[in-house]
Amino acid sequence: MLAEDYSHQFFDDESQHSLESHQSKKNILLKSHGRPPWYGENGLPICDAFVIGIAGGSASGKTHVAQQIVRSLGSVPTVVILSQDSFYKRHNAEEVALAHANRFDFDHPDAIDMPMFAACLADLKACRQTNIPVYSFAEHQRLSEAKYLYGAAIIITEGIMALHHPDLRSLYDLKVFVQCDSDLMLARRIQRDVKERGRSVDGVIEQYLRYVKPAFDNFVLPTARHADIVVPGSNNAVAIDLITTHIRRQMTERARHFRKHMVSQSVGCCLSTPDGNPVSKNLIVLPQTPQLKGIYTILRDGASNRQDFIFFVDRLATFLIEKAMEHLPHRPKTVTTPIGLDCTGKELDVKNVCGVSIIRSGGPLTKGLQRVLSDVAIGSLLVQSDANTGEPLLLHVMLPKCLRERHLAVDAWVFLLDAQIGTAASAFMAVRTLLDHGVQQDHIIFVTFLIARTGGVTVLQRAFPEVKIVTGAVDEGLREAWLEHYNEKGEGQSEGEGRRVWIVEPGMGQIGDRYYL
Repeated sequence: MLAEDYSHQFFDDESQHSLESHQSKKNILLKSHGRPPWYGENGLPICDAFVIGIAGGSASGKTHVAQQIVRSLGSVPTVVILSQDSFYKRHNAEEVALAHANRFDFDHPDAIDMPMFAACLADLKACRQTNIPVYSFAEHQRLSEAKYLYGAAIIITEGIMALHHPDLRSLYDLKVFVQCDSDLMLARRIQRDVKERGRSVDGVIEQYLRYVKPAFDNFVLPTARHADIVVPGSNNAVAIDLITTHIRRQMTERARHFRKHMVSQSVGCCLSTPDGNPVSKNLIVLPQTPQLKGIYTILRDGASNRQDFIFFVDRLATFLIEKAMEHLPHRPKTVTTPIGLDCTGKELDVKNVCGVSIIRSGGPLTKGLQRVLSDVAIGSLLVQSDANTGEPLLLHVMLPKCLRERHLAVDAWVFLLDAQIGTAASAFMAVRTLLDHGVQQDHIIFVTFLIARTGGVTVLQRAFPEVKIVTGAVDEGLREAWLEHYNEKGEGQSEGEGRRVWIVEPGMGQIGDRYYL
């Protein structure tokens, strides 16, 4: 499974896809009900991802054990299954020839790029994105493309050398060794390599006797002493239950709920002075001209027809993006006019600029961005509220290439787009996600139609003081309410039950629904 231009692989365990249906069962991201907050009110991560290292002999059933753990966990946040196989070193022509002749030792620790393996795992554990190399067993070579991974609350690493290197062992919260009979491992390896890797039976057996068995005796089996638990390669239901019980307890202890607390912290905070000027230099409100007030009057009117609503939303979005553009760096540029005279003006002085929309209420702002920057790359984040707790859940990440690679993200400027900032829970999660990818805080410009004065925006600014917020209006109220007959069914919740929501007042209603429906 290779990274695509806007890749983030999510597989829902309730969909028609099963783990067995995928061509690759490794280096995949599995999503159950989304990723809850992994940070505190100060904007900093409060816990690392929970990392499990699974080692054992070749074809001992390590991947199967990893899949059993995921199934047994049931409804859990996002999980990454990360394979050691991706980290084989790049080979020269001589090594490739030896590999095709079954004369290259892939089972020696030196065949693995341990520093890269540890670096990628450390990034994922620290809640940062990473790019996993892609190795082709058919070509016996590391490919040029990489697989982008981000957003796991639980990481399961598996490989014969998963417990061999101390740098890897130091990253694990739980170390597992899979024990299996040698004859069964050989039979499984023959079946797998012939079917999945295009090898001959004779070649598999020769390689097993020459390299695999000695490596197991000398390097793999001794790592069992580092394991916290030894799991049988088959008939291991009791061991899996013990592991998943421990993981659930750890995830419960790491759970973080603070949406309502964010609102309460904002009570009494003031966003503006008595004359209406913003207190923060990084909170930019459009000048309240009669024209702007007229646009907001139409948008706030529940009786406005959909055609007018869309027209004025698009117009307002363009105003906001044009204002936000003022905060990008520019440099002088001299051009020659049609009459042959030189004229010095300005041009953008950025390597990469892109937009990220918080689905789906941020969608109307993308048109304004595309009007101002016609060739801008636009990604998206899907953040929804947990039906039971009201806390935000990160369900999907689809970012432009300039953000998926850290060396590009550090110089990128991002327009973060959402219709409004109420409790700021979604905004908080979106900003934290960008920071995890290496985007600098002062390179984020949050563009929104309106914010709630008594909402979570003050907590947002306190946590991320360098993020600029560009808005057209500041509303006075944020009211907690109960939404009846909510149609998204949460875990342990019957269909048709309601959920707690926060409503910006006077507001503009559900902007995404009014725009798209």
